[in-house]
Parts: sequence; structure tokens; C-alpha cells
Amino acid sequence: MITKNQIKYINSLQQKKFRVEHQSFVVEGAKSVLELLNVDFELELLFVTDDFFKENEAIFQLLSIQPEIVKAEELEKAGLFSSNNAALAVVKTKENLELLVKEKEFALILDDIRDPGNLGTIIRIADWYGVTKIICSPSTVDYYNPKVINATMGSFTRVSLYYVDLVDFIKNQQVNIYGTLLDGENIHHTVFNDSGYIIIGNEANGISDEITKLITHKITIPRFGGAESLNAGIATAVVLDNVFRR
Repeated sequence: MITKNQIKYINSLQQKKFRVEHQSFVVEGAKSVLELLNVDFELELLFVTDDFFKENEAIFQLLSIQPEIVKAEELEKAGLFSSNNAALAVVKTKENLELLVKEKEFALILDDIRDPGNLGTIIRIADWYGVTKIICSPSTVDYYNPKVINATMGSFTRVSLYYVDLVDFIKNQQVNIYGTLLDGENIHHTVFNDSGYIIIGNEANGISDEITKLITHKITIPRFGGAESLNAGIATAVVLDNVFRR
């Protein structure tokens, strides 16, 4: 049984101030929880339904803490999912550690991405293309926001994020900085080097002026129709597909 105090605690983690205070966040659903159990995140609480426990009993035997078996209705009351017949976990957040690209590696830089669904989608797309590092401006939505975690569909376990002042960070880099702008080179004609950072801008305003000044390679996704702009997640997918197509 999930107690009233536990439900109150789990619900509070929907707000950033409580996630920061308790250094914890929530993961819901079968896929995301199973992905979580295979990596090095520290579990605080783990609730599962009886069916989910029986299906994955061998995995649970290897954990440092044992899950508590509860009813699906309890999971739904504690979490955001309207339907959850599998699992819910409370997990400790990780330290905000510096991330740098290595030789023959690309990383993303996100300038003021505000929408949780967009960030979650970008993390999932990065995981698809094997990009494991994302550098974020302080104003980018919180990585541990439950809507972000849910949108990643488990990819948050393989992609690391680092929040930092982007101007200071980029100024200290000695590799190529690619930025998506309307007046850049056609991405279909761009010859990408073996490593670098790719900047994705804000959903409404694009890349800020101070960050634009630091871009070494301006690129653009050519438009053939009448749409004014692309969703940040879609733009990320198009750019990464061109980067890794070579």
C-alpha cells in the first residue's frame, strides 16, 4: 500500500522546488522503470503491481531495495499517468557534472528550450542517433520534470544533461559550433567535421543573439512550403540525421 504521506511526497515532486529540495524525481510506466533498473540511478522508492512483479521477478532479485506490491489504482493516484498497471519509482537525481565532447563525438547544446515535451523528445532523438551528451542553458526546462522524463520513453537513462551558462561554456570550446539559423548554409550541402556541438534554439525565438555570435558554422534546414518554423524536436532530428548520414 502507498501511504497518504508517500502519495503527498510523490505528488510534490511534480514541482521543481521540491525535486531540488529532496534531490529526487519520479519515473512511471513499465518501459521507463525497466530501463531505469538497468542503469546506475539510485532508487528511493519502488512500487509495482503484482503482475509486473511476476513478469520481472528475476530483475527485482538483483536490486538493492525490494519493490512494494500495490494496486494499479494506487499508482495512478500517486503519479501523473491516467493509466498505470505496471510501476512507479522515486529516484535520486544526479550531480550536475560538466560534459565535453571527445574526439569523433557530437553533443547538443539547447538554448532556452522551455517545453517539457520538446526536451523529452530531443533526449529521445539524441538517444536514437547515439548522442549521449546535452548541454543546456539554465533557462531550459528541468531535466527531471515528470513530463520530460515521460516523453523520453526511457532514453533519459542513456543521455546525460549538463546545465551551465552557455556563453561561458562555448567560449572555452576548441571544436566546431554548429547552429541552426534561417540564414545558414543549406544543411544538405554541409560537410560536417568529425566532432562538435550543435545548437538548437528556443521554440519561438530561435538561438539568442549572444549565442549566435559564437557559432562557427551556421546551418539551415531548407524550407519548401509555407510554414514559419519547425518544432525544436523535429529540427533536432533533421539535423542529426544529416550529421550521421555521412
